[in-house]
Amino acid sequence: MTTPPRQTGVLGHPAAIPASPEAATLDCVPNPQADTLYVARFVCPEFTSLCPVTGQPDFAHLVVDYAPKDWLVESKSWKLYLTSYRNHGAFHEDCTVAIARRLVAEAKPHWARIAGYWYPRGGIPIEVFWQSGPPPEGLWLPDPGVAPYRGRG
Repeated sequence: MTTPPRQTGVLGHPAAIPASPEAATLDCVPNPQADTLYVARFVCPEFTSLCPVTGQPDFAHLVVDYAPKDWLVESKSWKLYLTSYRNHGAFHEDCTVAIARRLVAEAKPHWARIAGYWYPRGGIPIEVFWQSGPPPEGLWLPDPGVAPYRGRG
């Protein structure tokens, strides 16, 4: 088992919202099922960031799946990390991919993917998908469970 890159100890303690995604830390905890190939899922149906051009809020429904190895992402630090995007200006594609790549860099899972379902701005919804590579053989991958945008129809 390798040492996790960072542990800030936010679990069980008061913690402020980080000023930016760069200032946020992701804590990792030992995976008690490290000998088992499985998927863990984080769903964030109310993710927010800011448009880097207009400063207007952008909203997304994120679904993040990862197959942990030695480490699990601690959920409180994950929530604080995602919340740090609230005042962060970046395009939809950048936010989506950066979130998944950060999880991979910190927790070093077997595999990870993200589906970012961004709500329409200017009448166009944007959906962004990324994965770290082919899923490991034998890994069960559930459907993200988010219907495509249909407007009022």
